[in-house]
Order: sequence, then structure tokens, then C-alpha cells
Amino acid sequence: MSNILKVHQVSKTYQSAGRTLTVLDKISFSVEKGSTLALVGPSGSGKTTLLGLCAGLDSASTGSVELADIALENLTEDKRALVRNQHVGFIFQNFQLLPTLTALENVMVPMELRGAKHTKNMAMELLDKVGLADRSHHYPVQLSGGEQQRVSLARAFSNQPSILFADEPTGNLDAETSIKIEQLLFDLNREAGTTLILVTHNPELAAKTGRIIRMKGGALISDTAHESSAVNWND
Repeated sequence: MSNILKVHQVSKTYQSAGRTLTVLDKISFSVEKGSTLALVGPSGSGKTTLLGLCAGLDSASTGSVELADIALENLTEDKRALVRNQHVGFIFQNFQLLPTLTALENVMVPMELRGAKHTKNMAMELLDKVGLADRSHHYPVQLSGGEQQRVSLARAFSNQPSILFADEPTGNLDAETSIKIEQLLFDLNREAGTTLILVTHNPELAAKTGRIIRMKGGALISDTAHESSAVNWND
């Protein structure tokens, strides 16, 4: 099976108070199309920074990222945005819904940016899949945290992404709601054949993926395919 993502010797550094701060140090890995992967590790290990580089939200200091056979390092921000709109879906811990738009309108936005037709019907179908067809005209402030994350799930799949990046998708939810969101995430992912890469502190969620990359101090310290839910979570 071919790779949807290739990361080669990627480093990310920042200048702070006259010193160089290394957030990521020569990270390399590739991800097969249709697979599921969790990035885990203690806070400050570089997980979210790596996710952003893989998704084209930021540029690496050195090294290369290839997403859907497109090299990102030489692209302008506008061209990276175009790649994201064509190939990438996002789910965030804090939902990031537009507060002045209804649930339906939030789901329609990525489709309209792509110039898709019949966006209202497609958005309603997605809201129905996540069990929110009857809440389509509610604004984010009128929805619970779990409902907002379900809207963000529908939005993430609205542009039929090749790859979905999820940053702590259940981080702001209670345990019962988290389980429901996780089930929806994996069901939608399986149905669409989308590649899934998620960042999480939750060992149970990580164990539901087919592969776990563990990070510490900006370095990749283990990369394992796994079959059981027994994840060693000691830092």
C-alpha cells in the first residue's frame, strides 16, 4: 500500500532569548493510506508541533514533509492552504466552530470553499450521520461540548479528506461523551477510508489505532504496530 504521508529528518527550532530551542529533532516516519496512527508522549514532547508540520499548518526548519505526493517545504502559505483544503480534515480539542454560524453552516464552510455544489444537502447528511440532524440550526453556544465535537467531526469529513488530523479530540469531554465521540470518529474514518493521525494523552484512545508513535523531548523514541490495548504510559 502506498504512503499518504512521508516525514524525513524533520526538525523545528525557535530562537528564544538569544538561544536556539529545538522542539523537534530529526523526525522520520511514513504513514500508509487508510491506516490509523496515534502520536503520544508527555506534554512538551513535540506532538502537536509535529502534527501541525504534517498538516502543512507550519513549515519545518529542516527536513521535508510530503503529503499526498506533494512536497510541502517549498510551498507558499497560500499553496499549503490549497493542499489542506483539498486533502486534509481537522478535529481540535476546543472544537473551533465559528460562533456566528449554525451547526449546518459550520459543516458547509469547507465545501463552499472548495466550490462544491449541493452543499446544504451534503452537510445535512453528515450531521445526520453524527446524530445531529435535529440540531442543524442551533449555534455552537446552544450545543453541549459533545454536540460541538460531533459538528466538528461532520465538518472534518465534509471535504472528503485523504487524511484526518485530530489533536486531543476528546480532551475537553467527559468519559461517557468521549467514548461516543471516539466510536463516531473511527466509524466515519473506516467508512470513508481516510487515514487518521491523532495526538492524545488518552491511552485507551491511542490503543484503538493500529500504530503508536511515542515521543519525548522532541524525539521519536518508539514506533510500534500493536494489537492489544495494553499501552505502557510511563513517561
